[in-house]
Amino acid sequence: MYLGKVEDDDFKRELSTQYNQYEDILNKVTDLYNEYGEVPSSVNLKNDMMTWMGIQMNTINDKSNSKISEMLIQGTVMGIIEGRRLLNHNPNVNQNIKNALNEFVQIQENSVTKLKEYL
Repeated sequence: MYLGKVEDDDFKRELSTQYNQYEDILNKVTDLYNEYGEVPSSVNLKNDMMTWMGIQMNTINDKSNSKISEMLIQGTVMGIIEGRRLLNHNPNVNQNIKNALNEFVQIQENSVTKLKEYL
């Protein structure tokens, strides 16, 4: 989503690494859904469109590493909050699910740390 707007090769590599980490955890979560015979709800197309439009508008005049990092950090922090909330409000959840949530939150926390370098 952001890679086409990034001109700095180091920043592109960092974003690619983060994307791959998210893809790995998504695969683990999908496996968990399959293990429990669940089907994840489909992604809300309207929200995706609004996110994409917001990115386009927010980067129309400023495609700097700093601006893109700022937007990514804001979104990632929301994910950290939701992940921690799920963990805190569901103490008796299956250990495999708890492990996946902890890994997801850790990936996001590490991402924020790395993204701060580009502000």
